Amino acid sequence: MTQTIQNTETPNDGADLPTTPAAFMEQLTALNIPFDLYHHQAVFTVEESEAVDADIPGTHCRNLFLRDKKKKNFLLVLQNATEIDINKVPALINSARLSFGSADRLWEFLGVRPGSVCPFSITNDTDHKVKIILDKSMMEKDLVAYHPLINTMTITIKPNDLIKFIESTGHKAHIVDLSAAKPNT
Repeated sequence: MTQTIQNTETPNDGADLPTTPAAFMEQLTALNIPFDLYHHQAVFTVEESEAVDADIPGTHCRNLFLRDKKKKNFLLVLQNATEIDINKVPALINSARLSFGSADRLWEFLGVRPGSVCPFSITNDTDHKVKIILDKSMMEKDLVAYHPLINTMTITIKPNDLIKFIESTGHKAHIVDLSAAKPNT
């Protein structure tokens, strides 16, 4: 584990979260998953994170917390470069019409706040009510970058280690080719 500090601001440590970033990183260490940690200013959107991402190696990703009309919850994790039409995704993940989950549901099921959604938040889904979907093209990269439960930090890990972490929580990592969900031009 290497810790690189990009910004010396005092970040929110996430002490009010069900799983703190420190406890999460202890989970990674216990699983022998190497990672690099970067501290930065809070970012809430992909656009805001572009300046921060420029100084952090790896493929940067975004996360969509979704719910279908049958009230099934999904966490869709994809690289920023993957363009999708959300209306085409249900056919690829065996779901009904999708909409974005509310901030209240996000907190209830994944224990994070908007802007901090990440695949690691699946650790808080102890009742296994969220299906995690991983972008196939993202999983083919050498290194991927996500917030560790809070948007003032980013960690980078290898995709196989992401799967190892997800499986350690009792979830199955569903890798899906999202190319069929590309928007029409």
